[in-house]
Amino acid sequence: MTLIEPFKSSRRLVSIISLTLFLAAGCGFPTISNLVEGLNHQNDLELVCDGSSSYLLLLDSLLARDPDDLNLLINSTKAYSAYVIVTTECGRPERSAVLSRTGRAYGLRLLRESGGINRSDNLEEISRKLRDTGRRKVEALFWGAYSWAQWINYQHGAPAAVIDLPKVELIMKRVVELDETFYNGGAHLFLGIYHALKPEIYGGDPVASRRHFDKALEISGRRFLPVQVAYAEHYARMVQDRQLFENLLAEVLAFDIFTVPDTTLSNLIAQKQAVKLLAEIDQYF
Repeated sequence: MTLIEPFKSSRRLVSIISLTLFLAAGCGFPTISNLVEGLNHQNDLELVCDGSSSYLLLLDSLLARDPDDLNLLINSTKAYSAYVIVTTECGRPERSAVLSRTGRAYGLRLLRESGGINRSDNLEEISRKLRDTGRRKVEALFWGAYSWAQWINYQHGAPAAVIDLPKVELIMKRVVELDETFYNGGAHLFLGIYHALKPEIYGGDPVASRRHFDKALEISGRRFLPVQVAYAEHYARMVQDRQLFENLLAEVLAFDIFTVPDTTLSNLIAQKQAVKLLAEIDQYF
């Protein structure tokens, strides 16, 4: 992969130096897991945009030095998955496809090392391997499948990519079986979107989609706003329910994101997406 362009500002340089010092300092300082989770508390999107390339470069370097560190692989996969979304909001959507390729590479490696699952496996082989996975594997299964799905999304319907979707679905279903509450019901969120990708006449399943979205709302306590945004964008548009679309997005905009610090960044981006969707409402209904 081509690394993201060199530092453009002193703030980005300070960012990577600070992270390096944290990691080198030993006891009493944050771990990579702490730093990845800390990004979720960030409410300055511009700062995240400025520092993202430095942070990803650091993770790549650490993982190259210690490729057998499964925790580092998980956090690298999570970081790339997050920045695939962030770069679009930073006004650089062309970078999302590039980042999704690296994210998928890490995600597939994560699935292989944690559950023996390979992209070349057929559905029967993946099902068999998933039966042997337990609750301890949920984090690896979810982020591996999530990053894989992101890459598929940026292939714009290419058959070689779309053919992978049923494999991702199997993994997400297994996550639901093992721990449906993981990451604010993230597997339910994926399945809600998955079943709404096509109109019912072409094989979509609006009943299943709504069931999964409602479950994700229940699990998240309606405090993880990407659920409402996806519910509106995918399900409400699919069934042409303008009132539901408006209600869900109005709920997003009325939410005080500072009441849930663990998901501040995700909720901030969700609010920005809600504004865009509402501005385009007459194109959908």
